[in-house]
Amino acid sequence: MMNLALWIAAGFLAVLALSSGIQKTFVPKDKLAAFHQRALAYGWTADASVGFLKTLGVLELLAAAGLILPAALGIAPVLVPVTAVCWILLMVGAVITHVRRGESVFVLVCVIYLAVAAFIAWGRFVLEPFTG
Repeated sequence: MMNLALWIAAGFLAVLALSSGIQKTFVPKDKLAAFHQRALAYGWTADASVGFLKTLGVLELLAAAGLILPAALGIAPVLVPVTAVCWILLMVGAVITHVRRGESVFVLVCVIYLAVAAFIAWGRFVLEPFTG
């Protein structure tokens, strides 16, 4: 049962990372800012450089792959919890950014994502590590 919960959590974060990574990597900065006008999700992008946005996007795409592919393919599955730890670090940065901007709703969202990543890291390092 724990194994299934960990796969579901990893799948959830992978879809989130994939979606966010695609947006930051391939959507022009001005369009992300325009999206901010409607959904308030990308307000911080106005203060970020294009290079920073693209770098974050690529990191998120790598995270999406790292949360699923190593275990699914059986190639270095230890990369799954390592990727979850990296996601935790990314979310710490996101929390700091949103706290500084006074965006409490997004702080809460990032803390939830951080908690899911911590669950995956703890679960795959301690409770249900991939063996083989």
